[in-house]
Formats: sequence, structure tokens, C-alpha cells
Amino acid sequence: MVRFYLNGEDGKLALSQDFAEKCWIDMVNPTDDECEEVAALSGISEDMIKAALDEEESARSEVDGGNSMFIVDCPVIEEGANGDSYTTLPLALIYNKKCIISVSLKGNTVLKDFITGRESVRADKPVHFTLTFMLGNATRFLYYLKQIDRKNHRIQAELGRTMRNAEIVQLLDLQNSLVYFSTSLAANVRVHEKLSRVEAVKSSEEYADLFEDVTIENLQAIETCNIYKNILSVTMDAYGSVISNNSNDTMRKLTIITILLAVPTMIAGFWGMNMPVPFQSGVSLASTLWFWLVIAGTFALTAAIAIFILKSSAFNRPARKKRLKRREKKERK
Repeated sequence: MVRFYLNGEDGKLALSQDFAEKCWIDMVNPTDDECEEVAALSGISEDMIKAALDEEESARSEVDGGNSMFIVDCPVIEEGANGDSYTTLPLALIYNKKCIISVSLKGNTVLKDFITGRESVRADKPVHFTLTFMLGNATRFLYYLKQIDRKNHRIQAELGRTMRNAEIVQLLDLQNSLVYFSTSLAANVRVHEKLSRVEAVKSSEEYADLFEDVTIENLQAIETCNIYKNILSVTMDAYGSVISNNSNDTMRKLTIITILLAVPTMIAGFWGMNMPVPFQSGVSLASTLWFWLVIAGTFALTAAIAIFILKSSAFNRPARKKRLKRREKKERK
């Protein structure tokens, strides 16, 4: 899709039907024919226009024959099976004396603010347009980072009530999103450095102040992203320890049950083939008495082993803690 915008008499952007000098051309997932048409109208090569149509394109800048291009990574939300996830996509801003072009695979929220008039920009001032976009892009990173932090708190609250795989997977998605954001923000810094060398930024106090705002917002986004990434990493490690402890508790309980069941099973194996079962014809009273004695002894032995296991420090955490406290008291004395 290709749209042309011009600044009206009130200074706001207005949709134009045709190409004109000093216009802004917004290209969202354009076709090859649209790229060829815009290249002919603007005098910018097709290769430069199509650079941002590769999802793996890294943030960079390029100047060729009076055409300046700045590719930056922009945050986007993608729908997934486990909920919304956050990633980044490249967006190219290309300008020359004729026009300024924005190229991306998906619509950009900062550019939508330009179109709706929420943010005032001028298509006839490409450097101001580029700086304003980069400032809005850094602010958008901060906005999405706050969303990630709120989502992280919500998932942790759900995990506090029940430990499910779905929440663990969502935390992994958030961790991946923060890695994408961190990498993209660091790459955008290099593009900002190249933009600072543009003559218009050096010579204009207004542009220099705007560039300083861009730098501050981007650095704040980087610091915020690193903080959230470290917090989430610690959280994932903590939940990994909790899951490991729960598994150990489950194995401990299963071990106790196995030991207790082994006692009557062993006794039944010794006596089951030779000891007569009561209430059968031909079974004497003495044999019946021995049967009940063996059963009673089995239960007594099993109960004794169960009490020993439950009081043992190897299986009983409270008992182990008490022993540790006793040792600490003795060492202090």
C-alpha cells in the first residue's frame, strides 16, 4: 500500500492523490510494481526502498547520491497461541530533495500519530521528520516495556496460585521479547550516532535539542529493558528452583510409600505360600492364630518404620531444621 501526504495550510498532514514535491510517501508492505513506481517518481533506487522489507534487516544508515536512508528497529505486537508477544521489525526512512519515504512491512503506530495529527511533523523538513519519528519510536519502546512489566507481574500472581506450564511459557515469551528489544535498542544507537553527524543536526539548535531528546529517551529505554530483563531472568531461575523442590518433595513422598509397601510385600512373600488362610476347611485354630499374629506384626513393623522415616532428618524437613538450630546454638555457646 502506498499513500502520499502533504502539509496543508494549517500545517497538518493531508492525504494527496498524486506525488508532489516535498511530500511524504508512506509505503506499507508494497508490491514490486509499487516499489518501481515510487523509485521512478522519487529518484531513489529500488534496492534502497526494498531494504526494510527484509524482516532480518539490521538497523543501519546509508548515503548514496544525495539519498539518505536510516533503518531502525521498531517494536511491534504479534498475536500467538500463548497470548500477545513482542518483537521488532525494521522500518526505513529515506529522503532526498524531492520527498521523504517510509517503508515497512506493517503499519507503524508512530507514523499513525503523524497521520492523525497527534504529533506535528512537516514533510518538507526530512531531518525534523526523521528525528521526530526516532523520538516517538524510543517512547514506544518504553510504552511496550511497561506493558511487559505489567504482564510479568500478572503472570507471577497467577503462578503464585497455581504452577502451570502455560504461565511458564508466557514468561519465556516475555524473556525473548526483552532480548529482541535489548538488541534492537543497541542497534538503533548506532543509527542515532550516524544521524548526529548530519549537517542539519550540527548547524540547527532546534535539531540538536531534538536529537538530545532522542538520545535520552533511547538510553532510558535501554536501561529499563536491561532492568526488566535481569528481573525476569532472576524470576525464571527462582521458579526453576521451586519446580525442582516440588519434584524433590514428590520423589520423597513416593520413596516413603515404596518403602512402606515393601515391608508387607516382603512378609507376604515369605509366608504366603506356606501359611494357611483362616476360615477354610481343615484349618486349625492354631494356624488361624498364627495368621493374625503375622498380620498384626506386619502392621506394627510398618507403623514403626513409618514413624522412624517421618522423624528421620533425611525425610523430615522440620526435624532437620530443629537439629540445625540445635547445632547453631551449641556452636554459639
